[in-house]
Amino acid sequence: MQIIEASKRPRVSLGHFPTPLEPMPNLSRMLGGPSLYVKREDCSGLATGGNKTRKLEFVVADALSKQADTLITQGGVQSNHVRQTAAAAARFGLRCEVILENRIGKDDVEYCESGNVLLDRLLGAQLHVVPSGTDMRAAMEDLAQRLRAGGARPYVIAGGASTPAGSLAYADCAEEILLQARSLGIRVNHVITATGSAGTQAGLVAGFRMLKSDAAVTGIGVRAAVGAEEQVLRLARAAADLAGFEGEVESSRVRVNCDYLGAGYGMPTPAAMRAIWLAARMEGLLLDPVYTGKCMAGLIDLIRKDYFDEESAVVFLHTGGSQALYGYRSSFATAPVHESGTHCI
Repeated sequence: MQIIEASKRPRVSLGHFPTPLEPMPNLSRMLGGPSLYVKREDCSGLATGGNKTRKLEFVVADALSKQADTLITQGGVQSNHVRQTAAAAARFGLRCEVILENRIGKDDVEYCESGNVLLDRLLGAQLHVVPSGTDMRAAMEDLAQRLRAGGARPYVIAGGASTPAGSLAYADCAEEILLQARSLGIRVNHVITATGSAGTQAGLVAGFRMLKSDAAVTGIGVRAAVGAEEQVLRLARAAADLAGFEGEVESSRVRVNCDYLGAGYGMPTPAAMRAIWLAARMEGLLLDPVYTGKCMAGLIDLIRKDYFDEESAVVFLHTGGSQALYGYRSSFATAPVHESGTHCI
């Protein structure tokens, strides 16, 4: 594509691209707002998919160029990024060492051993679990030093693969969305995505800017609100620089809404749980309590607040993560209830 060709960045093949862009007619009709579409990054193919696959195509290529034999990364216990990194390592015959932070302090077997954790182990990752509040960058570097002392050649991958090169992958995705929208005969006005480590939103912002599209991007924050927009802008500008873009990515293009975070990262909210049930029953779409459930809750609330023009086409970027549902099984014991007192389904 235009942006990737301009960047001349090395890239390996890990995913099934382009991922589908599909209408959500039932939710659109029920909510009575703009026309809703879903960009199915959960269908990217690597170990059941997710948004990190695009990023890892660039990051793993860099690791291989440096002759690394081990990938090191980090995330929360039910990290989707860790699962996809472990799968990428397996694909290229690399070791994978992972530091998992128990950010929410849960110690039940469901959360600590099922879902993504089970898949991490199946994919061959070596897991090191640390308590909440651990300095993860320092922990990864300490692990890398120990591995180097033993003769290994480790390559450290930032959480979420949210590096400038990883963000560039979502500039590529922005171009993909516009091409698919054109084939569907629609004009994308808005993209909404979960924002954690910031690379996905940053790449989309950079991509639309480089392509001279006025499509807006709103991130629904799923981690601490402080500094979120600054981090998105920094990565967006770095991704644009990698692509050789000579213009400016304006700060006005970055919008992060953290109103739907709740008690914190990985902590389910009632609105997110209702959104998960609703997406499943209305569209056959599987979301998760950590990222996409909160993002969908934000989208629903923003539609009700008339944030979007009714004539707009809004794309919900599905970053994946339904594997984590198994780690939250007890949260689904009963169907959530609407504010009216009736079950949401």
